[in-house]
Amino acid sequence: MIRKLFISNLLLLLAFGFTAAAQQRTVINSNYAKKKLLGRHMFSLQWISWKYFGRAYVRQKSGVLYLTGEQKGRGNDDYLKIDGVITEVNRYNFKFDGKVTTRVSHNNHGEPCVREGEMTFAITKRRKYWRLQQMQSPCGSETDYIDIYMRR
Repeated sequence: MIRKLFISNLLLLLAFGFTAAAQQRTVINSNYAKKKLLGRHMFSLQWISWKYFGRAYVRQKSGVLYLTGEQKGRGNDDYLKIDGVITEVNRYNFKFDGKVTTRVSHNNHGEPCVREGEMTFAITKRRKYWRLQQMQSPCGSETDYIDIYMRR
């Protein structure tokens, strides 16, 4: 009896564990854009600095593009962090599902502000970066320019 219970629990754990861990492959509608995305990029939030950039990384594993990155303020505790999955790549935009956290001393009483879920980064007006299109801060009235710059 205990053995049957153990085996059934193990099978449930394996089934749900693999399902939760399985990630949908990134939909690639533009190989050109995918090539531009892969690798290391400058990364910024205007409240922190447009002089001193952070780094963002796009890596591919098993057909999934992962985006991680961070920018840190100089001489303060401000930061920008991103972590998640790129779900779709198009010629001038990509869809991101994950978490973006900002902390700026003069915004949101200096507390971290978190965006979670699906977001879009887009190239507009022939710019050399992808900008987060959900610019309105969920934690105040500020407009956040979160940019991922193309490699040169």
